[in-house]
Amino acid sequence: MLENKKVFVLGMARSGYEVSKLIASNNDVLITDAKEQNVDHVEELKNLGVKYVVSDTPEDMLDESFDLVIKNPGITYKHPVCVKAKDLGISVVNEVEVAYNYLPKDITIVGVTGSNGKTTTVSLIYEMLLKENKKVHLAGNIGFPLSSFVSKIKSGDILVIEVSSHQLVDFDKFKTDISIVTNLTPTHLDFFDTYENYVDKKFRIFNHHTSDDIAIINLEDDLTVEYTKNIPSKRRIFTSQNRGHIYLEEDEIYYGDELFINTKDIKLKGVHNYENVMAAILAVKNLGVSDETIKSVLKDFSGVEHRIEFVKTINDIDFYNDSKSTNPISTKVALRAFDKPVILLLGGKDRGNNFDELKEDLKNVKNIICYGETKDIIEKFASDNNIPCTKEDVLEQAIIKAYELSNSGDVILFSPACASWDQYNSFEERGGEFKRVVDSLK
Repeated sequence: MLENKKVFVLGMARSGYEVSKLIASNNDVLITDAKEQNVDHVEELKNLGVKYVVSDTPEDMLDESFDLVIKNPGITYKHPVCVKAKDLGISVVNEVEVAYNYLPKDITIVGVTGSNGKTTTVSLIYEMLLKENKKVHLAGNIGFPLSSFVSKIKSGDILVIEVSSHQLVDFDKFKTDISIVTNLTPTHLDFFDTYENYVDKKFRIFNHHTSDDIAIINLEDDLTVEYTKNIPSKRRIFTSQNRGHIYLEEDEIYYGDELFINTKDIKLKGVHNYENVMAAILAVKNLGVSDETIKSVLKDFSGVEHRIEFVKTINDIDFYNDSKSTNPISTKVALRAFDKPVILLLGGKDRGNNFDELKEDLKNVKNIICYGETKDIIEKFASDNNIPCTKEDVLEQAIIKAYELSNSGDVILFSPACASWDQYNSFEERGGEFKRVVDSLK
């Protein structure tokens, strides 16, 4: 718990706002952002004694009088404030690490990380625990800052938290009781420079594990298997082959030697989703959730917003919002969900993504519409693979062009394979824009 510290909060957004509220009463807090923020939030923080400054050069305000920098997880360590803090010997942490120190010590924490599938997995775990009448809270990278739950979480409760690599990089004391790594693919290379560095940060989710803790890992992911060989945790394995504690065999999921559920009784579809399902089952079975409850949730759970989300049908053309696909591997998964002709919308922030990852899954793609920072790179990729491609500046133009090129029976799939930050604050905002524009089409 922070007391009597001078704290520099870098970046407002949701996490900066919530952590500033959390620590304001006992600390001297300055929060900065490069652009104006929600007026009501700013006024609330000012009433709590927080100083708020809009600045393109916040590093000019940082000096040796500060005890701590709390940065937005999306801000790189190359940011001038972080560089200067290091030079001054000031610690840099994130909102989750700070909030963790305010939590009761006798709660159970389930942490989920990985390149893809995190949000679906934490959502399944949360719904299963909730249906079993457990006292459970869902927070983290899913869009709910942990700081906003501190006053609500009581002794004996369960916290399910989605943790990104951007958050893990700052972790020191944060510890989970059950940790899940869904899978690992090369992504966020603009932030971590190398895949090895990215992977190293993901495995911080096992920090401080003991023999009392549980590591749930994907046997199909060789790196995760290798890394977790020597951790003290109890390992629980899920796999699409007959080798794990829980595994998929054709259309059936087995728990141990017993048939647990047929995939026809699971509303989510696709091998990638069945892997998320198996990880969730392993977690909740260790928390006392009944088989009846698990199966009931799996029968009704239809997925999460912005992940292969059906929006609407217009003139026999289906529109799908997959804004959460911020890397090519995730877009591969989306493409495999369709056997109809697809017009694919790609584009966003350039993070060094390798679009060649999509090559094997282009058979149904009839057109690519690209926009944003990566549009020139994507246009070359499309040309190299003999797929017609149209460049647009912004998403709205791309959607309109896709609709103009579509025919009855087509799918228009917005699965950008890029981060949103060139034109949007988040993938949620970007997905909302997609749905707004689609709703306006006739």
